[in-house]
Amino acid sequence: MSRDEGGTFRVEPRRGAYRIKGPTTKRILVTGGAGFLGSHLCERLLGLGHEVLCVDSYITGRRSNIAHLLGHRGFDTLRHDIINPLYVEVDEIYNLACSASPLHYRADPVQTTKTCVLGSINMLGLAKRLKARILQASTSEIYGDPLVHPQTEAYWGNVNPIGPRSCYDEGKRCAETLFFDYHRCHDIQIKVMRIFNTYGPRMHPDDGRVVSTLIVQALTGKALTVTGDGNQTRSFCYVDDLIGAMIGLMNTPRGVTGPVNVGNPNEFTMNQLASLVLTLTGSRSAIVHTPLPQDDPVQRRPDIREVTGLLDWQPSVELREGLERTIAYFDDLLSAANGTPARLAQPDTPTFAGAQHG
Repeated sequence: MSRDEGGTFRVEPRRGAYRIKGPTTKRILVTGGAGFLGSHLCERLLGLGHEVLCVDSYITGRRSNIAHLLGHRGFDTLRHDIINPLYVEVDEIYNLACSASPLHYRADPVQTTKTCVLGSINMLGLAKRLKARILQASTSEIYGDPLVHPQTEAYWGNVNPIGPRSCYDEGKRCAETLFFDYHRCHDIQIKVMRIFNTYGPRMHPDDGRVVSTLIVQALTGKALTVTGDGNQTRSFCYVDDLIGAMIGLMNTPRGVTGPVNVGNPNEFTMNQLASLVLTLTGSRSAIVHTPLPQDDPVQRRPDIREVTGLLDWQPSVELREGLERTIAYFDDLLSAANGTPARLAQPDTPTFAGAQHG
């Protein structure tokens, strides 16, 4: 990216890329930028003409998620763990850094808590120094196993503080506390977004989340594992819808802080999800049931009246359409890894590593 004599930013075209001019170009930091959500956010921000600095520790983020962005002159990457201070110059910060799947965040719970707490302190300190806006990617997990359904932003949650999921649940709750304390004490411009289950291309195939797990099992001919009786529910938001709301929230007036629920309010049982995956993949795999993990919520559905009123936002991608796009992504990914089309896989011995519903 260069600046012309009039001070206007210009993105130079490269290998057929876009050309954008405009005085509103921002330098934007995305932590966790090589992750599932982060890579989509980086891509969307570049498309809007901004400069993007993608920071990732690559503990769970993948370079392949951002490989297609490396040709853009407005895109920079930095390997860094935000539990350590970061000294860069930016206009806005999206804090997405943290393992988000139960399989990943439980693999190193101390690191997960550090990322949530120390990472938030470091990013808020950076925002304070730069007088920059900062958005926190919080989570529906702050509601725990909810006693209120659907969940509104006013609900304080039902969270086990000492269970196997607590590193993430309580880590994210503490991060929200820090964001609001920095806002009250230092007048930091914060935006807090509580993200409900989101899916789409670039999910990690081994992240243990229910959508990716069921799709990979179906495509490889393994039994689809559903925990519990399969009647527990989730609401699934396609990634493109989620990213649109995230950018919209960042651009709300200064006085809007959140927290704001963002997700798709359409609710499905895990049995319904598994059956739909089988239909869309054409798989002949069986569905098997495994024990329900400790503290796994029985119901989760967002009340999105707040974000709808604030942004005039509604999710537009229905589950069937989103799953078709996600299945196509995993089919290509598995085919490239194995050298044969994944959909040709035949059923084999059932596996019993249950998917986490997230």
